[in-house]
Amino acid sequence: MRIDILTLFPNMMNMFFEESILKRAQKKGLVEVHFHDLHDYSLTKYGSVDDYPYGGAAGMVMAVEPLANCIEGLQKERPYDDIIYTAPDGEILSQPMANQLSLAQNLMILCGHYKGVDERIREHFITREISIGDYVLTGGELATAVICDAIIRLVPGVIGDEQSALEDSFQDGLVAPPEYTRPPEFRGWKVPDVLLSGNHAKIEQWRMEQAIQRTKERRPGLLADLKASPHDNTKTKKNKQQ
Repeated sequence: MRIDILTLFPNMMNMFFEESILKRAQKKGLVEVHFHDLHDYSLTKYGSVDDYPYGGAAGMVMAVEPLANCIEGLQKERPYDDIIYTAPDGEILSQPMANQLSLAQNLMILCGHYKGVDERIREHFITREISIGDYVLTGGELATAVICDAIIRLVPGVIGDEQSALEDSFQDGLVAPPEYTRPPEFRGWKVPDVLLSGNHAKIEQWRMEQAIQRTKERRPGLLADLKASPHDNTKTKKNKQQ
């Protein structure tokens, strides 16, 4: 998998990918991550990539020309499965979405900034718009790091125990059940007997019951979503350049 990230702050992005699983994924050659400084595509001698919005609204907007030049330059080198824009009004990132994106060969992610990007970029280049929650960040770099982490950890070979990723919260529409490790008793706090029984059938039954109960208590909306739509119905925008 290759991920190209378009950002105003490549140095900020570097630190996210130089630790833990994201770093190991790159060292193993399973994932390539490339940062593209949008200032390099500026049409001004000052390197600016934003301008005042038409209509007199407050704030600044990322300009169409440098973004189009960057995107089109990368498209000449390879086809992209998706060109993603981090937008507060995008689809909320979900586990099914991360699962789907982890199967891609080439992804491009545009980190949003200011009041957003010129709408023509969204109309003609962006195929998917993703939000990580109903709040606004200073820039899309943090959202991009979250999206990449959710995707990269699912790439085969990235996590040593791939079964572990399949048992994460939300993979089956439920949150994960409680987990315990040694010692079996600490300060009088005991691990449930069933987990020490060695009876795998009973353990799996217990884990499912706990997952359902915990979901009811903490994220009841997930159960409603599961009943209403058991299959992923995530929609993407058509790339008008393809």
